[in-house]
Amino acid sequence: MSTAATAPPRWLTPAQQEAWRAYLRGSRLLEAALDRDLQSHGVQLSEYEIISMLSEAPGRRLRMSGLADLVVQSRSRLTHTAARLEKRGWVRRESCLEDRRGVELVLTERGQQAVEDMAQVHIESVRRNIVDTMTPEQFATLGAAMAAMRDAILAGGLPSCSEV
Repeated sequence: MSTAATAPPRWLTPAQQEAWRAYLRGSRLLEAALDRDLQSHGVQLSEYEIISMLSEAPGRRLRMSGLADLVVQSRSRLTHTAARLEKRGWVRRESCLEDRRGVELVLTERGQQAVEDMAQVHIESVRRNIVDTMTPEQFATLGAAMAAMRDAILAGGLPSCSEV
């Protein structure tokens, strides 16, 4: 054990504390609202996010480890979610095209149709719950702030979600 004194915590100022708590509560409320709106299609936000990412990928396929990083899920959680999506006929697992060692998740035609069916509900929910609640400048600032946070966390050398 080190005998060096540890630095005292750098407490948040009252304004920082207020902003931090607003972020926590707002982000949780937003995710719950987006999830709730997708329930009309019988899916969770995390499921929609996966099939949406696949719909935008070349060949509608992504390596599972890379997809886990994109949607910020552990490999285990993504595997369980993929199994639910497979039961619906929306995705299938295949060996990676490049090296055959990894596994890719592939969006089926049925899955593509599901994304298209849900997209309008999801986009309207995003608009109603976040985009339309602020000015274009505020929304741009939010995007820039989240990108800065994302980049700083990723640059910190933390393991990817797929490595957890």
